[in-house]
Amino acid sequence: MFELFVWSMKANSSIPCNAESCAETRRQLLEAAGEVFAESGFRDATVREICRRARANVAAVNYHFGNKETLYAEVLRHSHQAAYEKYPPLLGVAENAPPEKKLRAFVHSLLLRIFEKGPNAWQGKLMAREMIEPTAALDSMIEERIRPIWSQLRQIIAEILDCPANDERVQLCASSVVSQCVFYHHCRPVVSRLFPQQFPLDAARIEQLAGHITKFSLAAMKSFKR
Repeated sequence: MFELFVWSMKANSSIPCNAESCAETRRQLLEAAGEVFAESGFRDATVREICRRARANVAAVNYHFGNKETLYAEVLRHSHQAAYEKYPPLLGVAENAPPEKKLRAFVHSLLLRIFEKGPNAWQGKLMAREMIEPTAALDSMIEERIRPIWSQLRQIIAEILDCPANDERVQLCASSVVSQCVFYHHCRPVVSRLFPQQFPLDAARIEQLAGHITKFSLAAMKSFKR
């Protein structure tokens, strides 16, 4: 019976039978799953719809990932890695640059990832869903991806405030910086109606917004430093 099952999988061209096609099918599943999870959320997304969009056999998810939960966790890792490769946290600014310059780069990078357009636009939407409806994958995502970036921001702010990174003021300021960035995404339905001339955000507008958030934050940090 098992041999018959394996034969039937290999007989279907949607199931990979060599390294090259296996890697391509896996990539297509990750991209399709990202779109479906971003649109429907983890709970309502179906393996059948993911495989349909990936043009893969319905057994492909189990073949490559084991189950829907593992696929979702891998999609989160895949989307984070792709986003940070395209927009690294400091956007090429040197580690020994002035902290104010590093803060602006950090903010600009975060905004670029949040408002990514084109084929990868689902990445920001997927993370927004995960924040609202957290899954079991969030804990590992925090430890593997989010905490290191958060530590980097805290170190930048600690340099600006000239205090230890574990100072409570650092955490409060870091939270305020990130909150300003995500506000424009999470509250977009309201903000876009209040200020329609500002949306959609293009590259120039995102850069302008990064400058404003940085300038506003630095001005506030001066009072914390005193």
